[in-house]
Amino acid sequence: MTHSDGIVRPKTKRSKRFLESRAPKPIENFKNGMIIKGGNTSETVTIPLRILFVIITTQLLHSSQEKHSRPFEDSTALEFFSKKSDCSLFLFGSHNKKRPHNLIFGRMFDFHVLDMFELGIEKFVSLKDVKKDKCPEGTKPMLVFAGELFDTENEHKRLRNVLTDFFCGPRVSAVRLAGLEHVLHFTALDDKIYMRSYKVLLKKSGCRTPRIELEEIGPSFDFVMRRSHMASDDLFRSALRRPKGVKPKKKKNISHDAFGTRLGRIHMQKQNLDKLQTRKMKGLKKRKGEIVADATADATPPKLPRTDE
Repeated sequence: MTHSDGIVRPKTKRSKRFLESRAPKPIENFKNGMIIKGGNTSETVTIPLRILFVIITTQLLHSSQEKHSRPFEDSTALEFFSKKSDCSLFLFGSHNKKRPHNLIFGRMFDFHVLDMFELGIEKFVSLKDVKKDKCPEGTKPMLVFAGELFDTENEHKRLRNVLTDFFCGPRVSAVRLAGLEHVLHFTALDDKIYMRSYKVLLKKSGCRTPRIELEEIGPSFDFVMRRSHMASDDLFRSALRRPKGVKPKKKKNISHDAFGTRLGRIHMQKQNLDKLQTRKMKGLKKRKGEIVADATADATPPKLPRTDE
């Protein structure tokens, strides 16, 4: 590939295909992520990184060790690896005396850091500590966010968005009931984030709809919010911008509710309900005497001749 005027021009067909795969698209590819282990880590950080590597359904393409990388001070190394491996999500683990047991969840936009959140691990329960049946690897989880902070605080709103990008998994067109067996629950309370993992058990209920029970299977984390780096409103708005060709055309009088149900509005002229044809039943049929009585009641009295006094 050759560089001329800041534009990379391919020389071979292979490099041309590579540049086409990295070029902007109306519908972007599935987000890839990378797990990076810092130079100084503890066992409390290393084990969660391995477990999250299994839980996160995002495709993880890169896992390396950066001895002197500090994302909040200098993110050049992260941006380099992001562009090299085409990853838009990253999870960085580190440990030091000032900030022990650190996990940094972040994402990129145009191979530059968009958002970063530093969470400290206060309590951790591994998968091995919970002796129960686990969900199959690669199961798409259901995400539940509880707590008023996720709805009121801008920092927690953006954190919820980042965690959704990490754990949402690939988009699917249909989901079967038996496949909904993994739940990730996040609770925000007093600047702490509690993460729990549950398995959905379908029990017999005596009717068609099964009774649902949740069984904790691990892992569980108690995080504390430390530092955060959020993009400005203008940059975040530009990251959410969608091309015109992707936006669906708006149809009149058609809307969707929170569950995706399609609702339509029909405009009709005013109807005369007195002439509405109903179901004919013998019990509702009027008799001859009733018809005569109705006719006499509806008849208007004759006008009396005017007399001059």
